[in-house]
Amino acid sequence: MINVSNVTLAYGKRVLFDEVNANFTKGNCYGIIGANGAGKSTFLKIISGEIEPNKGSVSITPGERMAVLRQDQFEFDEVSVLHTVMMGHKKMWEIMHQKDALYAKEDFSEADGLKAGELEEQFGEMGGYTAESDAATFLSELGVKDELHQQLMKDVAANIKVRVLLAQALFGNPDILLLDEPTNNLDVETISWLENFLADYQNIVLVVSHDRHFLDAVCTHVADVDRSKIKIFTGNYTFWYESSQLAARQMTDKNKKMEDKRKDLLEFIARFSANASKSKQATSRKKALEKLVIEDIQPSNRKYPGIIFKQEREVGNEILKVENLTKIIEGRTIFSKVNFDIQKGHKIAFISKDPIALTSFFEIINGKMQADKGTYEWGTTVTTAYLPNDNSEYFTTNYNLMDWLRQYVPPHVTDVDEDFLRGFLGKMLFSGDEILKKTTVLSGGEKVRCMVSKMMLQNPNVLILDEPTNHLDLESIIAFNNSMVDFTGVVLLTTHDHQFMQTVANRIIELTPKGIIDKLMTYDEYLADDRVKASREEMYS
Repeated sequence: MINVSNVTLAYGKRVLFDEVNANFTKGNCYGIIGANGAGKSTFLKIISGEIEPNKGSVSITPGERMAVLRQDQFEFDEVSVLHTVMMGHKKMWEIMHQKDALYAKEDFSEADGLKAGELEEQFGEMGGYTAESDAATFLSELGVKDELHQQLMKDVAANIKVRVLLAQALFGNPDILLLDEPTNNLDVETISWLENFLADYQNIVLVVSHDRHFLDAVCTHVADVDRSKIKIFTGNYTFWYESSQLAARQMTDKNKKMEDKRKDLLEFIARFSANASKSKQATSRKKALEKLVIEDIQPSNRKYPGIIFKQEREVGNEILKVENLTKIIEGRTIFSKVNFDIQKGHKIAFISKDPIALTSFFEIINGKMQADKGTYEWGTTVTTAYLPNDNSEYFTTNYNLMDWLRQYVPPHVTDVDEDFLRGFLGKMLFSGDEILKKTTVLSGGEKVRCMVSKMMLQNPNVLILDEPTNHLDLESIIAFNNSMVDFTGVVLLTTHDHQFMQTVANRIIELTPKGIIDKLMTYDEYLADDRVKASREEMYS
């Protein structure tokens, strides 16, 4: 158990946490949620002891072991991949070296023998004798090939290091597991493996993630960081979101009787409880929801941006035709033989095992990069708006937000005053004097919100989105996601957000070095389709 008592943390006048009290208990997985900058990662660091609060304390049950997903990819540069994983069980690693040092002594005494015996017993109780094979199994299940296990960490790719550090955190069945954005840089198969692992995990997990699909798959509770406090709610992220929205609607419904409101809430809980019984974490989720009382459901204080795209005109029958498009980077073919055209109503998710392929493809069809072979042609009725993965080129001048947005007003829009621009910035939650903030000091999330304001100004009928959820908080991600579901134009997107892709896309195109796989289906259908699996094996073989 973790007990957080009266924890307060402030940096100057900025108060992150004020008299926070919370308990985290065994058998539960807690999703730590909150707006960007609310202190989610900082809270994990307080729990782990990395940051000392100004006031209050954190205590854990004596004897329990805590493991933390490390973010420093260079910390273990001189250590082998296999040993990096084993170092996740710090006490076992220390004992292993202590007994090895004893056996290496030239004057090995009777006392040394007794000490070595004690260490051997502790080592065995900790699973030390199967540690290497256990670590190797973790690595293999996370997609780290056997031939990499003995390599030094400095010699493996960044996406492999992420998996090794994840294996390190999971190794040895820790009593408490702290995970900060564990799905970053993982492919869909590895994320699925992690979801299944955590679904069966019987100890305490605290996880920070912007991946709603992942939070829904693993969490039994949500810990909401808001207004310097933390409140714990029963259920996964979607339950928290929908129940808080229902509670907010009920608060504004003055005409509805209290007993009717209570009935609606009970029916809502029953529906989610039934769904929970079908999930991987069936037992823990169902038990948690069955213990829930009506008073635990409260409206959220969150603000959601207003992302609304209005088409200047509807697209015609000719939208985009791509023929034999090929791209080679540093002698490596990242995609080839890309042939497709688009019809009205298509919302296409582009996927690839190589993220460079996706960004390169989007840069090509937006005229920012040259293909090595092939052509593409946009229809004459098309008006595009592009959200690039790297938006740095748009923020090199030191404009305030008002002047920055003004430069992107379409030429045919003549009546442009301060209220007009404030309206677009206000939809993305820039209000008051915030519109005078300089673009050179914006955070990553603020820059993306500016880019969305710019895109809304253009009234496009085709949206091109390269990782649209990057840097955004969950509220902005939900608003963007809902907007794309409602948008009646064409959407071309790539995203690591499973729920965004599943709910928006009705067509999947996978770019590979040997050609494309093109299916008119949802993302989940694509992942489950046996014919697609066979095609993928052939394309990547």
